[in-house]
Amino acid sequence: MSGPIPFPEFNPVAIEIGPVIVRWYALAFITGLLAGWGYIITLLRRSPNTMTSQQVGDFFSWAIVGVIAGGRLGFVSFYQPDYFLANPLQILAVWNGGMSFHGGLIGVIAAVILYARKHEVRILSLGDLVAAAAPIGLFLGRLANFINGELYGRATDVPWAMVFPDGGGIGRHPSQLYEAGLEGLLLFVILFALVRFADARHRPGLLTGVFLLGYGAARTFIEFFRQPDTYVGHGGFLLWGSTIGQWLSTPIIIAGLILIVYATVHDRLDSKPRTPDTPK
Repeated sequence: MSGPIPFPEFNPVAIEIGPVIVRWYALAFITGLLAGWGYIITLLRRSPNTMTSQQVGDFFSWAIVGVIAGGRLGFVSFYQPDYFLANPLQILAVWNGGMSFHGGLIGVIAAVILYARKHEVRILSLGDLVAAAAPIGLFLGRLANFINGELYGRATDVPWAMVFPDGGGIGRHPSQLYEAGLEGLLLFVILFALVRFADARHRPGLLTGVFLLGYGAARTFIEFFRQPDTYVGHGGFLLWGSTIGQWLSTPIIIAGLILIVYATVHDRLDSKPRTPDTPK
């Protein structure tokens, strides 16, 4: 039986033109935003037309701030609070790494609520558009994690085990690819099917609820294969052998279930396209 698969020698730099250097994660972030933007515009070509293209473009600047600020503050709060309390200036050193998806999610939720209230857009309708597009960014982000050889899985002897550069020279689960497949590709297909065949956008909150439930369930499952963050708990493990990723995903699952029930029992959204004179 052959041993684990050697990790491919990826160049950490995706694009280099003179002094301009773009790394894979930055490329994934930018591409994910642009692809998500385009996908939302496509969704709005079908009823209900709850936003204009200009509003979508305006919102994305809010979303970028929410992702970065929320992701960084989430990492600081959830993973290394003691270190950052002792070294507060390091909170701003985002170039050293350290972002939390759960924190980024909170940041995007805040951006959705604030933007919707300011511009009189339906909060849940905006949330549904963002939820439908979010798996695109998740898919690309996890692929970038794989290319960077980071966030790898636990030790294993499965035939597809891989030796990551910083993984101690042993075979490990390529958990980044598991996440790309479940949190990204599969979740996108489910949400797309709900939009295309179940008129899910006529049930404000349904797509958001399915996204939260789907992501939380997928992340909870994959945590059994992903190497825990060793700076949290005892070797990365908390109560009953759980991980912080699983604990942070629990309220997401609960929120998703609540939104699904809410969307199911409430009246459908009017399918007529919105005009500037249409009451909100």
